Amino acid sequence: MRRKMRKGRAPRGYSTAELAEVWDRWGRGESLKSIGRLFGKEGGSVYGQLAPYGGIRPRPRCRSPLALTLAEREEISRSIAAGQSMRSIARALSRAASTVSREIRRNGGGDRYRATEAEERAWGRARRPRRCRLSCSPKLQQLVEDQLRLDWSPEQIAGWLKRTYPEDESRQASHETIYRGLYVQPGGGLRKGLTRHLLSRRSIRCSRHATRKGHGKGQIAGMISVRQRPASIEDRVVPGHWEGDLVMGCEGSCFVTLVARSSRYLVLVKVSSKKTETVVSALIE
Repeated sequence: MRRKMRKGRAPRGYSTAELAEVWDRWGRGESLKSIGRLFGKEGGSVYGQLAPYGGIRPRPRCRSPLALTLAEREEISRSIAAGQSMRSIARALSRAASTVSREIRRNGGGDRYRATEAEERAWGRARRPRRCRLSCSPKLQQLVEDQLRLDWSPEQIAGWLKRTYPEDESRQASHETIYRGLYVQPGGGLRKGLTRHLLSRRSIRCSRHATRKGHGKGQIAGMISVRQRPASIEDRVVPGHWEGDLVMGCEGSCFVTLVARSSRYLVLVKVSSKKTETVVSALIE
């Protein structure tokens, strides 16, 4: 049964520029929800782009200097439409006639050749997934998996390998290699289930900048630590010092409390919400 689409929201994918922006923001530590909000999508949509790579940005692809470019393919398409021969097309492009012949044949022949479609197919055929170092070395893979099952972190494992096998680089791996082996599936070299032995137990790799610290979340702007209060506060002798607090009850009920530290006199004020403006107004009143 197909799900009904929400009215006014047409599905669309991510362009190359948008995907680059997604990875940039993820690397800076932004949340899935905030990234999705930028493109008018849900956080789950962003997660779908990151999950196949385990949250680790894939290496940028580059074109071989020997491969045909889009401009050359467009020239081939125009020349075919003009009725030119393969040899004349190859001569104009400074390419071998066999290169032009193979290009046209593998993309439907002269009647069906289209430059854009040929470019997309060639880009897809040129994909060469690079094998992870751990998948190429079963002994190293086994060493890492054994230590992961002991709940060692990748940083600890990388340091242990370097100390245990200082002269054998084939038995060494950086912590980033271990993370990549865990999160980039399939082909990472390590079993996906081993992520449960990590302290975070995340399903994808998060940026080291992904922390609430410094983002102002859950913090009071310009807050002064309670440790900075005068020493005279501790003995409760000097009158005029008050302690304020906000008490949250069930069903959203809120109370502001004020306690005189010397006499323990208590004032309770019911407020409509926990918003700063409401609480401050109640305290002032």
